[in-house]
Amino acid sequence: MTSPWIAVAPLDDRTHAIVRRRAIFDADKWDPQVGDTATIARYPLVIDRDAWTEVAALAEALARETAAAEAELVERPDLHRRLGLPRGVRRVLRHAATAGAARGAARIVRFDFHFTRDGWRISEANSDVPGGLNEAAGLPPLMLPHYAGTAPVGDPVTAYAEAIAAAAGRRGVAALIHATAYSDDQSMMVGLARRLELAGMSVHLASPQHVAWRERHASLDAAWWRGPLDIVVRFFPADWLQDLARSTTWPHFFAGAHTPLSNPATAILTQTKRLPLAWDALRTPMPTWRRLLPETRDPRDVEWARSDQWVVKPALGRVGEGVGMAGVVDGKEMRRIARSVRWWPGAWIAQRRFETLPVEIGEERLFPCLGIYTVDGRVAGAYARLSTTPLVDARAVDAALLAA
Repeated sequence: MTSPWIAVAPLDDRTHAIVRRRAIFDADKWDPQVGDTATIARYPLVIDRDAWTEVAALAEALARETAAAEAELVERPDLHRRLGLPRGVRRVLRHAATAGAARGAARIVRFDFHFTRDGWRISEANSDVPGGLNEAAGLPPLMLPHYAGTAPVGDPVTAYAEAIAAAAGRRGVAALIHATAYSDDQSMMVGLARRLELAGMSVHLASPQHVAWRERHASLDAAWWRGPLDIVVRFFPADWLQDLARSTTWPHFFAGAHTPLSNPATAILTQTKRLPLAWDALRTPMPTWRRLLPETRDPRDVEWARSDQWVVKPALGRVGEGVGMAGVVDGKEMRRIARSVRWWPGAWIAQRRFETLPVEIGEERLFPCLGIYTVDGRVAGAYARLSTTPLVDARAVDAALLAA
């Protein structure tokens, strides 16, 4: 296979320091380091324009199939246990099947692509609360002046903000709901809030506990502002909602809400990595998913522990957490993962391992993961994560994606 990546030279130390500082202050990249690892790359990932056109088309096909699958799964509570969803979430989703799902708007998804010897493959879809928006929108303008002949592939924050404003009204009031204890989540919400305010909206950052529901309509009930909301933007994982006090009436994020939600919590139905285990029971055809996602099985159905051909993943894991990959994850961590898989197999999947083709940048050999965003089914932009191992986790560096 012809590689889609175009080799470029890294920035020198002085230029990279300037880019890093501007990323923190201009692009709201508040987490430029994880432990001892700097996470802002000193180079962009540059993709061939024809390759970008190809992979963007695949992402839009995946978005169409994902939306159709979610709509059907809302009405199929008989499949929810198979998806590895928590009990509290399954209980609320049963209500959605009869009362109707919460009203969705400005739907955003991120598909994670990898280029292999067999062409493009995906590892997952982040259809619930996809992160990385500030990197995807903020890093390309910082890198662009240093790489002649390249161009950004889009700006997902602007596209997302425009979709939110269209759903709520240009003078509408939005609450950006997130896990307020996490600075990386808050930094992304701050960047989005700025774009929404430029569009003329009134924006409030809050936690789910600040949202009150009256007759299925959302209001903000916080010390700094109280009043009705025209849209609720949720960056709080759907499976975390069940841990909130019942008095917060969090089930409205799943069922019955009339106030538009981006994304409604029913997105967890396609966020779970056990989604392929329900494909054969669906009326919805999933040809692009079936083509691009490696074979996925219940871990009880394969001898994954005795083979390096399988990777085990938590069904609702994030940022590579808990992924078991023989030869990459150290022995102690693999034993811990193996115990969890044995004790709670219904919350895990085994996925056929694929070989990502590395890219050489400077003196580094890196494994790219390309996160492509769609907003209401249309590609809106992308960013890259680059890892020194085939496992792309929290230690991977964030990189601008440019096309040439």
